[in-house]
Amino acid sequence: MTIQSTAQSIFITGTDTDVGKTYVCALLLKQFNQQGQPAIGYKPIAAGAQQTPDGLRNDDALILQQASSGNPSYQTINPICYEPAIAPHIAAAMVGESMSIEQLNQWWQQRDQQYEIEIIEGAGGWRLPINDNQWLSEFVIDQKLDVIIVVGMKLGCLNHALLTVEAVKNDGLNVIGWIANQLSEPMPYYQTNLDYLIKNMPAPMLGEVNSNQQAKPKLFDLAHFS
Repeated sequence: MTIQSTAQSIFITGTDTDVGKTYVCALLLKQFNQQGQPAIGYKPIAAGAQQTPDGLRNDDALILQQASSGNPSYQTINPICYEPAIAPHIAAAMVGESMSIEQLNQWWQQRDQQYEIEIIEGAGGWRLPINDNQWLSEFVIDQKLDVIIVVGMKLGCLNHALLTVEAVKNDGLNVIGWIANQLSEPMPYYQTNLDYLIKNMPAPMLGEVNSNQQAKPKLFDLAHFS
C-alpha cells in the first residue's frame, strides 16, 4: 500500500556496497536544508553497528541523523539495526530475527511527515535480499519512490551502472539521475569512463563528487527534482 504524502521521497541506491551512498545522502540533505527545504535522511536497514549505552548505533545512520533537520531520534532514522557487518538478512538470522517488505511498508506508513524532502538510503545494491524471498527493491516499488543511483567509479562500473539503471527502470520506477563518486583508489582513464556514462546512461548526471576530498563539493543539479 502506498501512503499519500506531499513530501518528495527519493531512494538512493548504488552500483555496489561501499560506493559512497551515505556521503551522497548527507550532501543532498545539507543542500536541501540550506535551501530552506526541511529534509530528513533514513537508513531503514543497517548491518554493522556498535553497542552503546543507548543501544546499537550504525555510523552511516548517525551521519544521516546529524545531516537531517529537526533533530530526529536515532530510531526514526534507523528502525532496523544489526551488529554484524554482513548482509542484513544473514545478520538478522544470526540474532534470531527476520525482515519483510510488509514490515518496511508499515514503518513507512507510520513515519513522521513533517519534511518536504525524504532521502532513503538503501543497503548494498539494487537487489539487496532482506530475506530468502524478498528484495529491498520491492519496498521501493511498493512506495513508488523516485531513485538516484550512486556510481562508484572503479573498474567494472560501466557494467554495474548500466545494469542498475536498467533494473530500476524495468521495475517501473523513475530514475531522477545518477551521481559519480570518485573512490579512494583513482580510476584509470576516469574521464573517459565518466564521458561514456554521461553519453549512455538513460538518466542525467546530477553531480560528481569525491568521498575522500576535503574541499567543499560542487552543488548537485537539482533542476530534475520536482
